[in-house]
Amino acid sequence: MDFENIWKKALKHTEIVRTRVQSLMTTADTSVPYILMCESSVNVGDTVVRKGSVTITRPSLIVPPNNPQFEGFDFDGEDEIDADSLINFLLVRGVTLPSMHYDNKTISIDVFSESLAKAVKHYEKELQEKENVTTGLIIGHEDCWQLSLLIFVCTQIAKNADRDIKSLMDQYKKEG
Repeated sequence: MDFENIWKKALKHTEIVRTRVQSLMTTADTSVPYILMCESSVNVGDTVVRKGSVTITRPSLIVPPNNPQFEGFDFDGEDEIDADSLINFLLVRGVTLPSMHYDNKTISIDVFSESLAKAVKHYEKELQEKENVTTGLIIGHEDCWQLSLLIFVCTQIAKNADRDIKSLMDQYKKEG
């Protein structure tokens, strides 16, 4: 599968059901827990549930341009997607990722023996009952879960960009 088709599939199938309420930190690394659900291509009617966390390194005002670093996203799998080619592909389309380190740690991959819609309701309820405001809930496609996860992470970064820039500037003024 080529990048163009994977990208289109990710854009078509990614849905952020529930974002983080908590902002990303500007003075330390931020752990961004997630639950990513995809319809199973093996067991029709079941849902593949991937739970994990992406650690985003502390932002810095001086960073190399367009040089994000990815770990744990399995870009070097059977679809022959590697991180450098993906970054170049996105750059050509005007999509840039902040030059930070993104470290994905998959905690578990399970099968929820119900439909995607029922899985979404189940995990929404579970997060609400636990009053969990840090975990994102995402729907994606099994073939391109990595891109769905990156789309989620980028929305979290963009969501607080103005506040984060102000916080960074305030922090550097205090230090300097």
